[in-house]
Amino acid sequence: MLISNQTSKICSPQPKQLVILAYGNPSRGDDALGPHLLHEMEILCQSKENIEFIEDFQLQVEHVLDLEKGNLILFIDASISCPPPFEFIQLQAKQDITYTSHALHPSAVLYAYQQVYHQSPPPAFLLTVRGETFELGEPLSQAATLHLADTFEFVKQLCQVIDVNVWQKW
Repeated sequence: MLISNQTSKICSPQPKQLVILAYGNPSRGDDALGPHLLHEMEILCQSKENIEFIEDFQLQVEHVLDLEKGNLILFIDASISCPPPFEFIQLQAKQDITYTSHALHPSAVLYAYQQVYHQSPPPAFLLTVRGETFELGEPLSQAATLHLADTFEFVKQLCQVIDVNVWQKW
């Protein structure tokens, strides 16, 4: 039995240094900002094996399993209410009191992580990019395209220094 436990620890994949979860609907105008930024980051960081990239339409409770893969988490989303061009904040786990788990806020995913694993989640940050239009079938707005370019410059800095202590100062 002891050998079996040691083997499972040796064979377990090491957690990534950074897990990036970008979400949004590419068919809804500026809601595609998260996935667009994620794709640019994948190109920028393609040589880094310590980053996991995950894209989805919205966050759900199943994303708790993705948090286990990393030591540091970055959520990326579009927002109509954040200041332009973007906002970058550290998150805390917080229970979501809405009636559904169909779509969750990143803080609620962190809270679900605590409930499932009975431990604190990895440090997590939310990067929201300012969007203007979210209509079905619309392309990225001109303003969102400019915000995306400015945000990408910031993301380059994040990817160069993947360190929670440094990120907390930004």
